[in-house]
Amino acid sequence: MKKSILLVPPSLIALGVGAAQAQEEMSIDARVNQIFADATGPFVSFIFAPFPGTEFPWIVMWLVVAATVFTLYFGFVQFRFFRHAIRLVKGDYSDPNDAGEVSHFQALATALSGTVGLGNIAGVAVAVGIGGPGATFWMILAGLLGMASKFTECTLGVKYRNEYPDGTVSGGPMYYMSKGFDELGLPGGRILAFLFAVFCILGALGGGNMFQANQAHAQISGITGDYPGWITGIIFAAVVFAVIVGGIKSIAKVTEKVVPFMGLLYVGAAIVIIAVNYDKIGWAFGQIFAGAFTGLGVAGGFVGALIQGFRRAAFSNEAGVGSAAIAHSAVKTKEPITEGFVSLLEPLIDTVVICTMTALVIVISQQLIIDAETGLYQLNEAGTVATINDVSGVALTSAAFGSGISWFPYVLVVAVVLFAFSTMISWSYYGLKSWTYLVGEGPTRELIFKLIFCVFVVIGASASLGPVIDFSDAAIFAMAVVNILALYFLMKLVRKELKSYSERLASGEIKAYKN
Repeated sequence: MKKSILLVPPSLIALGVGAAQAQEEMSIDARVNQIFADATGPFVSFIFAPFPGTEFPWIVMWLVVAATVFTLYFGFVQFRFFRHAIRLVKGDYSDPNDAGEVSHFQALATALSGTVGLGNIAGVAVAVGIGGPGATFWMILAGLLGMASKFTECTLGVKYRNEYPDGTVSGGPMYYMSKGFDELGLPGGRILAFLFAVFCILGALGGGNMFQANQAHAQISGITGDYPGWITGIIFAAVVFAVIVGGIKSIAKVTEKVVPFMGLLYVGAAIVIIAVNYDKIGWAFGQIFAGAFTGLGVAGGFVGALIQGFRRAAFSNEAGVGSAAIAHSAVKTKEPITEGFVSLLEPLIDTVVICTMTALVIVISQQLIIDAETGLYQLNEAGTVATINDVSGVALTSAAFGSGISWFPYVLVVAVVLFAFSTMISWSYYGLKSWTYLVGEGPTRELIFKLIFCVFVVIGASASLGPVIDFSDAAIFAMAVVNILALYFLMKLVRKELKSYSERLASGEIKAYKN
């Protein structure tokens, strides 16, 4: 990583923030930037380094290969049990007397609120801008494979959770690493659990908190006019605290309402844009499929499209990261495998539906510049796909939405704020459970973390701490390194659960409570 007090982080570049603006903002915290860049630069560079001899980030390959292994190992479970997963979410098999704190739907909504965020808006625009429309094809494929990773980790999350006398539960990778490894007589489980918990706390305070608050303020001030970020920070912190102070039940009650609303709002807006340009739908899909294998002149050609598609899917749905297993562990069930089935719907909704809608709007609105003679996408001086007014990230998505109906960018601002808020409350729970795993359970210990989390909301909205954000993003994917390593050892336990449940479901021993 290049060390400089004027360093513009990738997160800001991706969201279309100019270098001059970033320089001005970052001068406030230049000292923090320099210290953090020096201390954490090697770690960040390692996590996001390309695989030797390729341009493919090794962490993305780590996630995609694992998703492929789990898909094959469990016999394409994401397709075989898709209908059953829908019935579970509807509550057809739910017993209100089962241990746990939230319903299948609430657990799914909470986990989705942590993954459906700015990456679905800005990140997809970056992927399409660099890899062209073909990146969408590979993004969808990686999303479908990632369903098996979610299934694996969330089944284990419920299987090895702690259940307490007051009805509360604690679960997630920390618990299945320590308990699962002990059950199999394997060493190192507690070390992996400790590392995961530390990385999760760092990721929760940074990527799941400060980055969200920072970009929400940027979007709000872009509409209302510039004003101090700490004002946005205090408002967000107050609302976030009011939700998270009530624990997972309070978070679930909010997310089960916010997630469907924001998802329908965003997808509905995308459908309107696509409907307005209905004559280009067939052409757009043709561009996606052709670009997936030919590149259509985009940066890196076929390889560039594949890399960007896989990267966006991995960074968006967090399949294999282990974070969702923490939320799903709170579900009311006595069958761990049922929550594995429910969780496999996450990448489908996050990546296959929402990310694809973003990509379609950008392609259909023709915000990417096409050479009239060759029919190929033009590249700009930076080597990425040329766009109208040379915008990228969220600015490109906003321009695409605005091309259909002028006031639609305002809808996008509402979506960005909701996405940021929902991500923060979910990641507060992930960080909290990792915190209590390290320091112990108890109301006072939990309150301390919740207050710390809210302080970081204000910090995130007030300043652009580039290297801090980059480090926290790296910490989130360091979680995946630890988590997937553990999943390879524990996946045989999941297959045993799957075999038992499948046989009992087929024999009629497991019956639905609702027809």
